[in-house]
Amino acid sequence: MTSSAILIRLCRTLALLLLFTASCLSSRAAEAPKFVEKDGRWALLVDGQPYLMLGGQVHNSSAWPSELPRIWKALAELHANTVEAPVYWEQVEPQPGKFNWDNVDLLVKGAREHNLHVVLLWFGTWKNGNMHYVPEWVKTDTKRFPRVIRADGEPIDVLSASSRSNLDADKAAFTALMRHLKTLDASEHTVLMVQVENESGIIGSARDFSAESNKEFAGQVPAGMLAAAHKQPGTWREAFDGDADELFQLYHQAHYLNEIAAAGKAEFDIPLYMNVWLSYPPAELPERRLFVPGIQYPSGGAVQRWVGLWRALAPSLNAIAPDIYGDDAGFVRDVLAAYHRPDNPLLVPEIAKPDSFARYDFLALGEGAVGIAPFGVDPRGWNILGDVPAAGHARVFTLLAPMVREIAKLNFDGKLKTSMEEVGKAEQELDFGAWQATISYGFPLNDGRRPPGTNDVHGVALVAQLGPDEFLVTGVDVTVNFHLPGKLPGMRMQILLAEEGSYDNEVWKGARLWNGDETDRGLQFRGDDPTVVRVRVGKF
Repeated sequence: MTSSAILIRLCRTLALLLLFTASCLSSRAAEAPKFVEKDGRWALLVDGQPYLMLGGQVHNSSAWPSELPRIWKALAELHANTVEAPVYWEQVEPQPGKFNWDNVDLLVKGAREHNLHVVLLWFGTWKNGNMHYVPEWVKTDTKRFPRVIRADGEPIDVLSASSRSNLDADKAAFTALMRHLKTLDASEHTVLMVQVENESGIIGSARDFSAESNKEFAGQVPAGMLAAAHKQPGTWREAFDGDADELFQLYHQAHYLNEIAAAGKAEFDIPLYMNVWLSYPPAELPERRLFVPGIQYPSGGAVQRWVGLWRALAPSLNAIAPDIYGDDAGFVRDVLAAYHRPDNPLLVPEIAKPDSFARYDFLALGEGAVGIAPFGVDPRGWNILGDVPAAGHARVFTLLAPMVREIAKLNFDGKLKTSMEEVGKAEQELDFGAWQATISYGFPLNDGRRPPGTNDVHGVALVAQLGPDEFLVTGVDVTVNFHLPGKLPGMRMQILLAEEGSYDNEVWKGARLWNGDETDRGLQFRGDDPTVVRVRVGKF
């Protein structure tokens, strides 16, 4: 073969290789967002790569063009990468079958202009256990769109989940939304996922006590419900005793959401999830602590004790996600554990805005969360715990935002651990096997003294293992000391390199080295100076 023929063959081979590479990259970029699971850990893949959602949810009535300038400003101050905003059934379908997508289009367009992703919240049949965002033509036609009837015979402002006409109307609107989103966003992937309803369930009654529902309740439990709950055949009361009313509502509600989600995904297959108004510990004496569905929380919802049942009954939902408004560390830990399951990715789409909740961002991340978002980040609206700035969340997001892709990958690979300060626990340990990290909260950290903690227990730390002896470290008002198991820091080990820096397009860029006063008493991270350090440690 002549040299020219060899050259031609090499050029053809190179051209084919380049074409194949371009095809692979194009295919990966065209991949819609999705949840994936590996060894019990979950990731939200966006364009084929793990994505950590640092979100901000706007107030319930803020997803209007007049509010968008305030929203973009608030999200920039939060250092968010994602906006969560409602889609109102009453706005998009003001007349049956006639749709208006102006608000949705402007929101997605504005998010793209501000380099943000979007999570849309479908305010349909339910919004916080009521029907306050359904169209007027639904509200005024109570015969066609029946409401829940209380045990005393009184109707309430909640649409019945047992009604086929209610389900069909909501499903038609939701599928129209998903069809429009596919036209709008199939290639750009601005929209990460859609929330199906909002804190669904009944506020004001444990179930629908209409004549039709009462007749069904007196009959046999459907086989699908028995299988999901691992119960023997019988009536609802025989099978479920004191939980019968709540689980009757749950069964119909799960079917309702699952059918809507399945129809929506048939139009545009991106992640769909439901959010949950949690069951909070009653503030009574122990003997009075009774959970009251329909009063304490919307009856039928996927509260902590019913997550597994919902996963079985509503497989078309990709995730069941808790809204967290309880500021008790033990409660929050239990909630995160309840919703982080092998069959359920952990997503916190709502958390309270006050600073005392910001430390739970790190706690959720350490539990494997794929995203978190404080509620009510824009200035116009009502907040259940008061209208305060999201300064604490912004401080956490400021730390995480520059390395959000790296954090998402490390967490999916099981390489990331976090620590959260708690009352009486100003010193903690993180275990990386061959290496340990002592976490000490508060300043000054005087020689020979225990760490003082912070005055409002807001300290957090994040340590991710990059290699056998290399770590990425950051935190707020915390000192991190590496040491060998069973030995104190500095004994038979040393810091080989401590480099402050940041990530730029997923490439680490060092800014300065730490040594001497910056490392002799541990790596110190103060709240008013967000920094990230890469550390390489060695034994001798």
